[in-house]
Amino acid sequence: MPRRSILSAAERDNLMALPEGEDDLIRHYSFTESDLSLIRQRRGDANRLGFAVQLCLLRYPGHAMASEMPVPNAVIDWIARQIRSDATVWSKYGARDETRREHLQELRVYLGLSAFGLPDFRTLVHSLGDLAMQTDKGLVLAAQALDILRQRRIILPAMLVIERACAEAVTRANRRIYRQLLEPLQSHHLRGLDNLLNVAPDTNVTWLVWLRQSPLRPNSRYVREHIERLKIFQSLALPDGIGLQIHQNRLLKMVREGAQMTPRDLGDFEDERRYATLVALVIEGMATVIDELIDLHDRIMVKLFSAAKNKHQQEVQKQGKAFNDKV
Repeated sequence: MPRRSILSAAERDNLMALPEGEDDLIRHYSFTESDLSLIRQRRGDANRLGFAVQLCLLRYPGHAMASEMPVPNAVIDWIARQIRSDATVWSKYGARDETRREHLQELRVYLGLSAFGLPDFRTLVHSLGDLAMQTDKGLVLAAQALDILRQRRIILPAMLVIERACAEAVTRANRRIYRQLLEPLQSHHLRGLDNLLNVAPDTNVTWLVWLRQSPLRPNSRYVREHIERLKIFQSLALPDGIGLQIHQNRLLKMVREGAQMTPRDLGDFEDERRYATLVALVIEGMATVIDELIDLHDRIMVKLFSAAKNKHQQEVQKQGKAFNDKV
């Protein structure tokens, strides 16, 4: 089964986009005297321009130039003006792949860069671990991955490799989160969580679905029902503080995913993921029920005060009319 992509095509393009505005071109693609001296050592305008372009791309965004990679005209024109070359010779560069490879090797030494390898992949996955515990958003993780590789002066691999490292970091973070949520649980907690997937008596829905239902109107009937829901949540007796060590973003993501699943889908999860998801649903569900009970109380009190106020005004009007009649 192919690995699910964590980035859209637009996000990949944005992450690896080359600068085209004048300010960005000046910041990223301005040459020093040392750079110009090295560029002038190439023979022929096409080689000098191609060598200069490779130098720029290795500095930012930090990858080696591929033969099929399009380079914006604004970049070519800016570099050509600096080295006093004709931008039209760009199409002649790299007719021989060997020339391109030789230039790349020389620039790697000049810039102090190293090629990306398997040890770097493992280190990258480990470095993304803390961020993956906070978010599983591919764009955020991929941007962090690029920053890490640039700081370590490693030539960026293909975006597919970056995505794979981010996905692996998210998978490892998920497992850590599952273990942290399950570690304080005992057998009776697990039995109570499993029971949430069973059908509640006198209904055609599971306990989990019933517990997540919201009150329809602010009246005593729905208050009593919601109090019963709160009691069932409390009867699970989950350990105090469970879930506090999990970042709120990740916990809420588990709740959203769990809410979209049917009880059968949840039952098909592997044990760690199923119990962790149910714990997240219980934590969020209990907080929601408490909030809704407070809201029900407030709405009922407002309704009572409004009715009392109207009754008082009606009495005042009646008394005022009787008083006027007597006067």
